[in-house]
Amino acid sequence: MPSKHAAWALILVLSPAQAQNLARDSQPPEDTAATQLTDDSYTRYELLVPGSAKFRILYWVSATDAGATKYFNPIRKGSRASDERVTDLATGKPLPFRIVPGTAARAAGSKNADPEGEYVQVTLARPVPKGGEGRILIDKTYEDAKSYFVEGDTIVFSRPLGIDRNAVVLPAGYRLTYSSMPAQVLQERDGRIKVSFIDVSPAQSPLVIKARPAAVASGPSSVPAARLDERAAQTREIVYYLQQPETHRFDLSHDYTETKAGVGTYVNVVRAGSSVADPGGMVLDTGAPLRHKVLRGAAITRAAPDTKDVTPETEAVVFSFPPVPRGGSTRIRITETYTDPERYKMVGDELVWDRTFGRAANAVVLPAGWALTNSSAPAITSELPDGRVRLDFLNPRTDELQVLITARRIVSR
Repeated sequence: MPSKHAAWALILVLSPAQAQNLARDSQPPEDTAATQLTDDSYTRYELLVPGSAKFRILYWVSATDAGATKYFNPIRKGSRASDERVTDLATGKPLPFRIVPGTAARAAGSKNADPEGEYVQVTLARPVPKGGEGRILIDKTYEDAKSYFVEGDTIVFSRPLGIDRNAVVLPAGYRLTYSSMPAQVLQERDGRIKVSFIDVSPAQSPLVIKARPAAVASGPSSVPAARLDERAAQTREIVYYLQQPETHRFDLSHDYTETKAGVGTYVNVVRAGSSVADPGGMVLDTGAPLRHKVLRGAAITRAAPDTKDVTPETEAVVFSFPPVPRGGSTRIRITETYTDPERYKMVGDELVWDRTFGRAANAVVLPAGWALTNSSAPAITSELPDGRVRLDFLNPRTDELQVLITARRIVSR
């Protein structure tokens, strides 16, 4: 079974140490044409009238092939597509597209496209910048009686899913009775029930959802909204690239999407006990560099009044970018080098990384010449082309993940 984890392109104009570290090899998700590199994939399935076999699909995805002007989304065999629309997420404006056979997709550059398949060929708003992304939303309706059907008084959604982050929204008036995947269950504002999950396995998820009719009272929840945030829909991703442990230094790359119209700043508060150097980054949508200032104490509050828990000792990097247009969004990548002798150090002859992760998607890349010996939290482990080991931690829970990693030097024989 092919890997479904998204491929990242992390090539920026950085300090020499950062430029050496920002690389990742992986395979594109199963739901995209095989020659494409993608990131940030999230799919929302809205089940329509029971018995119709129809469900709406909203698919958020980023094309990351530098220079690409088109994106190909396959129409799954056995499904009949209709009501297609495509939106450029950066501007909120519609994008041109057409349905093409696999032979045409191949001729247009998708070399591994199935010649017997069909594809939504999207013309991107701008060529994908080097190291950046072309973010789009594909909206379509499928009719597929093998995936969405009725058994007595029960509706069943049974479908292998090829990306990590998904949500299934039940029809109005239905209650969840079965989910084959561990999932968050969240009520939409209109009363519908949403089943949301992050799959941490490298293969397709054989998802099965079942539900029955139920008359349930609706109304605002008494639980704080922050406790019911959908984990799978979160957009933050962070990668730590460890330098040699004697330095206590590590580079990081942090991706974030701002959706609030008019916002043009991002504040990255430096964790207590750490110091920051070499800040930089880019607007992933355009490739434009981010402007930044390193501020302390009251200067942070003056630049960004909404920043919380600022003390005179607080240090932060304030990044600036063009304000988010109404109806659109902006995705940025910030890069920094941290020094943190408490959380990254040598103990005897052993490398020790001891840090808490608050985001859903986190990764740590060991320095060259080191072999992993312990990881306290489960991770997907891979080897980069240069021999360094990478650990990917996907945390579907809403709490923090405490990660302790140790490694030892590789001794040449």
